[in-house]
Order: sequence, then C-alpha cells, then structure tokens
Amino acid sequence: MILVIPEVFSAEECHAICERLGQASWHDGRATAGYVAVQQKSNEQLNVQDPVAIELAQAVLQRLSSLPKFVSFALPLKILPPMFNRYQGGGAYGFHIDNAIRVHPQTGERIRTDISTTVFFSDPDSYEGGELEIQDNYGTQRIKLPAGHAVVYPGTSLHRVCPVTQGERLAAFFWTQSMVREDSARHSLYELDNVVQQLAGRGDSVDEVTRLSGVYHNLIRQWGET
Repeated sequence: MILVIPEVFSAEECHAICERLGQASWHDGRATAGYVAVQQKSNEQLNVQDPVAIELAQAVLQRLSSLPKFVSFALPLKILPPMFNRYQGGGAYGFHIDNAIRVHPQTGERIRTDISTTVFFSDPDSYEGGELEIQDNYGTQRIKLPAGHAVVYPGTSLHRVCPVTQGERLAAFFWTQSMVREDSARHSLYELDNVVQQLAGRGDSVDEVTRLSGVYHNLIRQWGET
C-alpha cells in the first residue's frame, strides 16, 4: 500500500528548508548505494554528519512522528535518520529495491527497511521530471507531490526516480523498521484503525468500539515484534 501524507511541512517551511539545503556541501550519492544500485544512481546527497543534515533530519522525524496517520500506517519500531538528496542536470535513479538492512550511522545498529518514506521539498513546478515511480501489487504509480507532502510505501517495492531535466528536486528520504513485518498485515491494521477512529468519532456504541479496538490491539500483539 502507498500512502500520501499532505502538508507535513508548509510551503513557507519548505522554502526555508530549501534555503538551508542550498548552503550545505553536497556529495556524490553513489557513495551510499549498494553494489547493484550504484550502477543506476546519479544524484547528490548530504553527508549524514553534515550539521545541516543533522538539524533537518531531526525536524523531519519530529514532524512525522507527531502525525497519527504516519504512526498508524508505519507502526514504527526503529527509524533511520532521514537523509537528503538533490537531483538536477539529468540526474536520476534507475529501478531498484532498497537494501533490506541498513546500519544506523550513529549507533551501528542494524535496521530492517520495511517502509520507505520520501518528503518532497521543491515546488513541483520548479523542476521537470523527477517523478518517483513505484511498482507494487497495486500497479505502477508515478508520484510528484507538492512541496511539504510525503509518500510512504513498502521497502520491498521496485521503484525509481525519473530524470530531472530542468530545475532542482530536493527531498528527504528514510526507512522505518515496523513492529509488523508484513505489508499486507500493516495494511489491514491501518484500515482497521481508521474504522475504529471513525466509529468512535461518530459516537457509536462504546461497547462495540471497545471490542473492535481490542481486536486491533490483539492483532498487533499477534503480529508485532519488539
């Protein structure tokens, strides 16, 4: 399942973030690609130890972690610090699947990449191309979102970033290890959680909502990891 989360950051906040990113030192993005993906990758990234990257990574995590939709969808157990990339001058990233395991740059902990997240910062009218194309069980989707919007999708998905032929595409990206490994189970839990919240908001029978909520939490106990 692919989820779009609108307005994680406002347009004004994105403008300020783009200005901060413009002050940073960018490096060849192939340095963080696996031995297969490195042949497909042509972009720039910030070093995770760059002060700008550290500052903005904290802002991205704080904002998304405060959004119930992201938490309900991802059921996060561990989150890698967000990274930042820039595509311009024909830069692209061909079809690939993200590495299953990545190492936390500060702690050295190994984290399974169940879920991928991209937060768009550039105004989509300011660059040509740069769509995130995702292939999964629901078909192929080409995604180019307004500045401040995020897309969350399974890390198992084959995906690419189309060439940016004009302008500049700035974004954050990161991976989450979920409490629930299987995408289909997370999807079911997300739908169930939405139904419980809608029923509770309508003031339906407290007993029925309580029982349904109990089913949700017991399924997390059954499927979840700690």
